[in-house]
Amino acid sequence: MIIRKAKGKARREASKYLETLMGGPLTLGAALSGLREADERSLAEFAKVLGVSRSHLCDIEQGRRAVSPERAARFARALRQSEAQFVRLALQDQVRGAGLRLTVEVKAA
Repeated sequence: MIIRKAKGKARREASKYLETLMGGPLTLGAALSGLREADERSLAEFAKVLGVSRSHLCDIEQGRRAVSPERAARFARALRQSEAQFVRLALQDQVRGAGLRLTVEVKAA
């Protein structure tokens, strides 16, 4: 599974579509879980690729642990995914966890 860069309206529509499929907001944990399942990898195998423990990955996937933007970028590089998308999801998870009704956008500098 590859998360591709979309622009403006197309990105918002894609996010809404994914949220509809998932029955809730797209999170970094859900994205990681989807990628892992698409690759048919176990938690242990996927955790090794990401450089974290199996239990830590499980906590991320289940939304029990937050991921820093730096770590999200490392995960993206390890999985050959969009750093901007992974960082955006990590930041959006933090904003949502703080109870703020805001949307995060990330652009390359």
